[in-house]
Amino acid sequence: MQTTAGVESFLNIYALNEQSVTIEFGSVINENVFQKVTSFNNLVNQNPFPGFYTTVPAYATLTVFFDALQVIQSDLPGADCFEKVSGYLAGLKGKQNTAITQSATITIPVCYGEDFGPDINAVAGLHNITAQEVINLHSSAVYKVYMIGFVPGFAYLGGMPDLLETPRKSTPRGAVPAGSVGIAGKQTGIYPLETPGGWQIIGRTPLQMFNAARPQPALLKAGDQVVFKPINRQGFNRLTAK
Repeated sequence: MQTTAGVESFLNIYALNEQSVTIEFGSVINENVFQKVTSFNNLVNQNPFPGFYTTVPAYATLTVFFDALQVIQSDLPGADCFEKVSGYLAGLKGKQNTAITQSATITIPVCYGEDFGPDINAVAGLHNITAQEVINLHSSAVYKVYMIGFVPGFAYLGGMPDLLETPRKSTPRGAVPAGSVGIAGKQTGIYPLETPGGWQIIGRTPLQMFNAARPQPALLKAGDQVVFKPINRQGFNRLTAK
C-alpha cells in the first residue's frame, strides 16, 4: 500500500485502490476531527484537480475518487496517480479554512415504542430506566451526521447521550422497516429502506429518508445536525398521509 506522511492535520494519506486515496484525520469519533474532515472535503470540492470525481467523508477519513487516466495524463507533478493526487491534496492544506461550518438543524419526527419501537423496553431495562426516559434522553440531544453508508441514505449519527449506549442485537432481524430509528453502541441512526439489521429499534419516523427521484435522494448528508421530535401515532399517520 502506498502511503505518504501527513501534513499538519493529516495523519496519513494512502491509496485505497487504483482510483481513490484516503486521508486520515484522526482515530476517534469526535466533533473536532469531523470538522477537519468536513472543512477539507469542502476545500477539495471547491478546488478539483484534473480527473477528480467525488469525495466520501466518514468519521475520521475522507476518500477522494478520481479518473486514473485523466490524472496520469495531467501535468500534476508525480510519477504515478498516487503521487500526483496525494501531492495535490497535501498542497491544498495550506488553503484550508479552519472556521467551523454551521449546519442547519433538521427535525425528524419519531413515534417511539409499541410496534414502531419493539426494542425500546429492552433498552430501558438494560439501563434500569423507563421507556419514557429512553424517549426523553434520545430526543434531548442534538446529533451530527458523521457519515452515510450501509445502504443509500443511512445516516450514522453521533452525539447520543452516554446513558443510551447499547450493544447491537445478538441476532439481526431479517427485515427492518424503512424509517426505523435504532441504537448501536454510541450511535443512533435511521433505516432509509427496508433491510436486514441488528440495531436496537426504538421508534420510527414517517419521513421518507431516501427517494431516488428527488434531486437530493438522501434527506440527510454528512455534516447535518439532527434533532428528534416525539410524536404520537395520530401524528405519525397524519404525516404519512401527507
